[in-house]
Amino acid sequence: MDFQTALEAGDIPAIRQVPKADLHNHFVGGGDRDYIFEKTGRRIAPLERKLASMADMHAWFDGATEGLFANRDGRLIAFEAALIQARRDGVTRLEIGDDVWAITLNDFSAEALVGALTAAHQRIAPEIEWIAQLGFSRHCPVFAIERWLQPFLDLGFGQSVDLSGDEFAQPIEAFTPVYKRVKAAGLRLKAHVGEWGTADDVWRAVELLELDEVQHGIAAASSPQVMRFLADNRIRLNVCPTSNVMLGRVDDLASHPIRVLYDAGVRVTVNTDDVLIFGQSLSEEFLNLHRAGVFDAAELDEIRLNGLTD
Repeated sequence: MDFQTALEAGDIPAIRQVPKADLHNHFVGGGDRDYIFEKTGRRIAPLERKLASMADMHAWFDGATEGLFANRDGRLIAFEAALIQARRDGVTRLEIGDDVWAITLNDFSAEALVGALTAAHQRIAPEIEWIAQLGFSRHCPVFAIERWLQPFLDLGFGQSVDLSGDEFAQPIEAFTPVYKRVKAAGLRLKAHVGEWGTADDVWRAVELLELDEVQHGIAAASSPQVMRFLADNRIRLNVCPTSNVMLGRVDDLASHPIRVLYDAGVRVTVNTDDVLIFGQSLSEEFLNLHRAGVFDAAELDEIRLNGLTD
C-alpha cells in the first residue's frame, strides 16, 4: 500500500512501511519505551496534559525519568532507544546526536562519544541514514560551547548543528562565532527559533547565523514578509505538530500554522520532537494531520518527500 492510500485508510502499520525522515528529534526524549524498560526497568508513560512552559516540560521529564539519562550509560541507552523507535516506525532518515557538552560527563571524550554513537548505529539500525548532529544549548556560555565543539571538528564528526533551549536565554547574535566556525567546517546549520519567539526572530536568526533550516519556526506564519523570505531562500522548517499543541504554542492540530506556511510556499517537514514525552510516532503525526483536515494525502506525501532530500 502506498503512503497516500495508507493515510486515507487510516492504516498505521501500512504508513510505517513507507520511508520517512525525522529531522527534529531530541534523542534523549525520542526513544522506544519498551526498549528503555527492557534495559533499565523504568516504565515511562507519555505526557497526558498540556504544558505551561518549557520549564514545565523539563520538570515533567525530570520527574518521569529521575535522572535516567543524566550519565554516560543512560545517554547511550537513550540513543539506542531512539534508533529502535525510528526503525520500528519506518524512519529511513534520522537526524539526531548529542549536545557537545556531553563530553563533560565522566570518561566521555569526543572520541569516546563518537565511537559509542557510531557503534550503536551500526549495531542497531545501519539501514537508517543517520545524519549526525552536534547540539548546542542556549543556556551554556559561548566560550564553553566553542571549547567542547572543537574536538568534534578535529575528528571530522558531524553533518549538522542545532541550537536549542530557551529562545530568550541569550541573544541570538551571541552564537555567531560558533556558527561561523561550523559553517567553515561544512556542516549544515540549524537552530530552534520561532517556537516561542516572533516571526522577526526567525528572520533575524536565519540572517545572523546563516541558517539552512529552522527547527519549529512556526511564528513565521504571522508574517507574509518573513514567509516570503523563507520561501525565496528555500529555508526548510522542521515542524513538530503535537509538540506545538502540547506546549500550548497552538490551540489544536486543526489550526496549526503549518498549513499557512505550506500555502505560502515555505518548505516544511513533519517531525516528532520527543516521542517519549508527546507519545506520537512520526507515522501518527502524519495521520493526525490528515484526520484533522490540515492536509490531504497528496500534500502530506509531498511533505514526506521534503524530508528525504536536502
